[in-house]
Amino acid sequence: MQELLLSNGNKLPVIGLGTDDVFYLRKLVSCKNKKIDRYIQGCNYYFLKPFFKRQLAFIIAKAIKAGYRLIDTSSAYDNEECIGKAIKLSGINRSELYITTRATNQQQYSGTVRTGFFKALKKFDLDYIDLYMFHWPVPGHYLDTWREMERLYEEGYVKNIGLANCHQHHIEEILKICKVRPVLNQIEVHPLFTQKPLIEFCKSEKIRIEAYTPLARNDERLRHNRILRTIAEKYEKTMLQIILRWHIENGVIPVPRSTNIRRLKQNLDIFDFSLTLEEISQIDSININSRLRYDPDNCDFTIL
Repeated sequence: MQELLLSNGNKLPVIGLGTDDVFYLRKLVSCKNKKIDRYIQGCNYYFLKPFFKRQLAFIIAKAIKAGYRLIDTSSAYDNEECIGKAIKLSGINRSELYITTRATNQQQYSGTVRTGFFKALKKFDLDYIDLYMFHWPVPGHYLDTWREMERLYEEGYVKNIGLANCHQHHIEEILKICKVRPVLNQIEVHPLFTQKPLIEFCKSEKIRIEAYTPLARNDERLRHNRILRTIAEKYEKTMLQIILRWHIENGVIPVPRSTNIRRLKQNLDIFDFSLTLEEISQIDSININSRLRYDPDNCDFTIL
């Protein structure tokens, strides 16, 4: 797996696996029998939770075996035990993996970031985390959260610390008070929402960009896009593969997610071709500043 150099000298793989929360695995139990499907969808989530967690562990293990090395999660997803189990099931040495997790908004509000970190570490059954971030820059709390993250970094429990969902003004506030500079900012990026100004600012501060929702949730505005279709036909790839390659060509680490093993493998099959500068520019031009997720300056952090 190719890797990118971080500002502190460490490295991260150029593509990761998003695990989201276990609700995402409802896809695994949907079926063609509408009565059964309605029953499953209507079941109490906590009744099905053990099933979802087992399935998630198996999927992540298969993804690791397929070649994924960067695994992304958050304490908000409550799937650390699944990932810990998946690591064991995969048979891949821990030292070859890059595990990412994040402090939740609730931990920031309650001042339990450190406690929450060690609870997560125990659930993972790991000795350290490769990349630790906060999930959102909660106003009035994210600077204190950063100080707690620096402490974990200095104590050796975390190899790298970074940001998530930060605008330029959030980053500037962090840079004013930090003892340890952030190595990465995870934000929403895709062809409909390229975030060029923010990416350029981060680049000037030697902060890598990681993209969630990198495929724009297969938005129909991309599925029917002529530019992507033409480039995909040229390279005999899918349009989604072209988008992932576009991220990598732009120096962005995409973190796609899927429960489909064939799709997971397809997402890694993007290293046998390169886009031209003209093609990268054409995909850049698709941008319409369409944000599909939350704006960090205009959202209710108590429900995220």
